[in-house]
Amino acid sequence: MSSKLIEVRDFHIADREENISYYAGYVGSSFMLGRALTSIPWGMIADRYGRKPVIVIGAITVVIFNALFGLSTNFWMAIVMRFLLGSLCGIIGTMRAYASEICRKEYHALGLSAISTSWGIGLVIGPAIGGYLAQPAEKYPGIFSKESLFGRFPYLLPCLMISLFGFVATVISLWLPETLHKHKKGNKDQSDPHDVAEGTTNGLHLSESMTHSESKIPNSQKSLLKNWPLVSAIIVYCVFQLHDMAYLEIFSLWAVSPRSLGGLSFTTADVGQVLAITDNFDD
Repeated sequence: MSSKLIEVRDFHIADREENISYYAGYVGSSFMLGRALTSIPWGMIADRYGRKPVIVIGAITVVIFNALFGLSTNFWMAIVMRFLLGSLCGIIGTMRAYASEICRKEYHALGLSAISTSWGIGLVIGPAIGGYLAQPAEKYPGIFSKESLFGRFPYLLPCLMISLFGFVATVISLWLPETLHKHKKGNKDQSDPHDVAEGTTNGLHLSESMTHSESKIPNSQKSLLKNWPLVSAIIVYCVFQLHDMAYLEIFSLWAVSPRSLGGLSFTTADVGQVLAITDNFDD
């Protein structure tokens, strides 16, 4: 967020310095707006066409639009790139579903915990990369000149590093096995051992086993909006994310603001160090 604030300042869109954070908030929220609008559609796509295509598309999206964000030349281009990055990357929910399917039932909690752990590792590495590599021509003049590409686009280097991580993730995801079971219609007389419920006899038809399985599903699970445990969990998670994102955004704005405006006058490297440490403990 600190690099976004300074990048907005370089766009010269704010008439006063104290208004920079106002525009920086739009850049930060555009990503989450795109994610909020498309998370459910991406989940539906993953349920219909498979987890692997959504994971691959999400990784490719990080490679492309994160690099384009570093090449932003004006405020609106930055807004659009962040929005598209959030809209086209539906990997978060899909990865959690994938983890629960790739693991045996007794290891579901461990698999989901591994996803959260990887998220925490990213929150450590990401701010550090952004803090140390932003504005390289100013921090490392002996390596990067002001006339170079990274001098003209001072936030391109950290974005390219993140895109490089995304490219590695894209290559790795090509070898992921698909976990979505696709059932052929009209083949009701043949029972698939993956589809038959546990404890049924070998002589039952697939239609009978499916009917037996559906009879065990509570009515509250057939409608997501009527499933109060799910809705309550969503509310709790929403409140937690509100706290988490508010901390990240507000602290970064406060840290890099000048002391004349009540800030700390931290550099991007200082903010990256603080976020790399505190985000790990916060999770």
